[in-house]
Amino acid sequence: MELLTHVESGDWLLGRVGDGARVGGVAGTGFESYARVLHPVPAWLEDLTVANEWGLHPVLQETRWRWSQVAVRQDLTMHPLVQFNRLADLHQGVDFPDGWRVGQTQEGYFDLDLLAALTEHLGLATATPHDLVAGIWNGWGEVRGHRWSAYVEEGSGLRGWLARRMWRNEVGGSHRRAAPEIRAVAAGGPWLEWPDRKMVLFATSIDELADRTWPERARIGVQPGWSGTSPQLLWPADRSWVVASEIDWDSTIVAGSRSLVDAVLGDERFEAFEVGEEDDLTYEGDTVNPPRGD
Repeated sequence: MELLTHVESGDWLLGRVGDGARVGGVAGTGFESYARVLHPVPAWLEDLTVANEWGLHPVLQETRWRWSQVAVRQDLTMHPLVQFNRLADLHQGVDFPDGWRVGQTQEGYFDLDLLAALTEHLGLATATPHDLVAGIWNGWGEVRGHRWSAYVEEGSGLRGWLARRMWRNEVGGSHRRAAPEIRAVAAGGPWLEWPDRKMVLFATSIDELADRTWPERARIGVQPGWSGTSPQLLWPADRSWVVASEIDWDSTIVAGSRSLVDAVLGDERFEAFEVGEEDDLTYEGDTVNPPRGD
């Protein structure tokens, strides 16, 4: 990635920002179609027959689940505007009687393997696959160079405290800060002045993003043990599509042609739904499933 200090390349998209917390408000309006890709959630299986002195159970398996796996176990409904806070408690997640535990989604972060998979479709949907612009929110601690930007939550109470303490002990000496020039722009601009968000812009390409290890070479900062940073905005020079991962949302929007959205919806690697530019994806946008406790 190459830092861009001429942020006028995003003016066209600023002119198409929709209303508030709507799909078009984070990905821009006027595209033919929109897909919402749900961010998978961490899941782990514990042996409930064994506990250590702290009452913690050994982990037998770690993986990630689709939201539909969480919903079906609770007789809840999957639909285009489903919110994960209606499928799991806001801070705790879900504990199942068979030992499976599900954590929370990572908001504002699109898993790098899914982004790499998405590039297969994005590359075919633009005439400028080697000329992309990525916008990364300037508030991420990795980009600003803060040492402890990540908050690790593995449950509440003693379990959460132990998880966070172990994480800090394991990665304390191996943090890599973002390059000085990137930190300077993150702190003082110039930024793309997205509504309520300041974006640092970078030049990139489909080929670069197709390799999920790109953050290690992008000089945007690395927190070992943490999943890293992914673009909040991504578009090609020919403006044929936009990918948006709003920092407070648990899903990523792909805006573009009918054929691009159909390709995303038909790809089994994604848990995706078609949405409209006026759809509400806030916490209250799910009017099908009942609210849950905090």
